[in-house]
Amino acid sequence: MAKLNLFNGREAERISESDAVAVIGLGRFGQALALELMANGVDVLGVDGDQQVVQGLDGRLTYVVMADATREDVLRQLSIPEFNRVVVAIGQDIGASILTVSLLLRFGVPQIWAEAVTEAHGTVLEQLGVHHVVFPEKDMGRRVAHLVQGSLLDYIPLGGNFAVIETAPREFLAGSTIYQAQVRRRFGVVIVAVRKADGEWRFAEPDLLIEEGDELLVAGPARKAERFSRR
Repeated sequence: MAKLNLFNGREAERISESDAVAVIGLGRFGQALALELMANGVDVLGVDGDQQVVQGLDGRLTYVVMADATREDVLRQLSIPEFNRVVVAIGQDIGASILTVSLLLRFGVPQIWAEAVTEAHGTVLEQLGVHHVVFPEKDMGRRVAHLVQGSLLDYIPLGGNFAVIETAPREFLAGSTIYQAQVRRRFGVVIVAVRKADGEWRFAEPDLLIEEGDELLVAGPARKAERFSRR
């Protein structure tokens, strides 16, 4: 295997200080995440075992390397222990995912995010001590299901049966201020912000007037938020 010692000395220190993110596994989820981080100005080290995938991302990520992430010596050569945040997006090989995560935990990486493809996979990752377990396909399926049901424009589950929704105009509230609408008392949810006709979001101050055509950002228990969106 070719020497992979890309980061050492001052370079490793620079990466740590820049708060870069290492993304291990560059399938659909890993690629989308890595490219979005880059779009937001975050340095990304991408690691994958598929040469074609790596070549396809060359020049699109800060660094992209073909490597076996299940080997401790390889991860050390890539200075993975220097990273504060690492995402393990290995979805198809559960064994490789678990082994990679185990190495990261041994390194003491402060923040580890890991993709899980099944409930059992997620349970094992949680038992190992992974800080954030993500179910991309499951979470997206739930989100789309909520959007399909009614007038929701967006749906973000927060855990603990809470959600934030963006909902189409609520004509029955038109002409009321946030205070007058008494949405929390009547529906058990809270209006967080209102998108006006100019496309700008405004905080839901008590005296903000809700007008016909306004879109609302609402937070509350998921079922109550969904019921409110259908009124």
